[in-house]
Amino acid sequence: MNDKYFKANQKMWDEFAKEHFHNESEFYSVNSFLEGKTTLKQYELNDIGSVKGKKLLHLQCHFGLDTLSWEREGAIVTGIDFSGEAIRLAKVLTEKANLSGKFIRSNLYDLPNVLSEKFDIIYTSIGVLCWLNDLRKWAEIIAHFLKPGGFFYIADGHPFSKMFDNEHPEELQLRYNYFHSAEPMEDTVEGSYASNKPHMKPLKEYEWEHSLSDIINSLIQAGLKIDFFNEHPYLPFQVYSFSEQDSNGYYKLKNQKAEIPLFFTLKASKI
Repeated sequence: MNDKYFKANQKMWDEFAKEHFHNESEFYSVNSFLEGKTTLKQYELNDIGSVKGKKLLHLQCHFGLDTLSWEREGAIVTGIDFSGEAIRLAKVLTEKANLSGKFIRSNLYDLPNVLSEKFDIIYTSIGVLCWLNDLRKWAEIIAHFLKPGGFFYIADGHPFSKMFDNEHPEELQLRYNYFHSAEPMEDTVEGSYASNKPHMKPLKEYEWEHSLSDIINSLIQAGLKIDFFNEHPYLPFQVYSFSEQDSNGYYKLKNQKAEIPLFFTLKASKI
């Protein structure tokens, strides 16, 4: 990853980690977690199944709410993230919750240099792929850390939904490219996606787009077998201004006559 982009994104996520840990929101509720509530979604629990006694690696884990929720389900968990502040807070959370999850600060692409274990399950979820510039290497790292018979699971925003301008909630307007470019999109963020009240100074961020074929083919080329790939017309959080909450608690398109895919889930196994 280009060092300039990596450092800028890392700085932003260090600030996000502090913001998200200390300010309660729909996205992150540390207090609810410490009271015993899971942060895992029902579709994840259904798709992944029992994790009791399984070694689970959580890529891009932020400060560990989902990681530690998997530990409560019975998994032996390791979380990795490139944000030093996120990993520091994940360790604080682990102690507060009286759990034993392990957390490692590492750029995902450097992980083979700092971790030697193999895992039954590798998991990553929501808002992850846009921070990665090389999906082929990403998939190779996943295959490297999976035990034979193990599987990888991802839930993330659908690439198609990311083409639309988020500044026009009443109608969908195309703004962004669908296909991958070596050069990332640059933006300035003035607050966290998890809060309506900015607590941060403006920071630069850099994101890469990846098509569905990029995602799926990278895993196939790394030797994994696709078990399922599902597209969904909703999101578990309000990421877009053009979405609204339905009766099931998910977010779907607002005032639209047709549905588009907003996120996807995928499971791939190592034979």
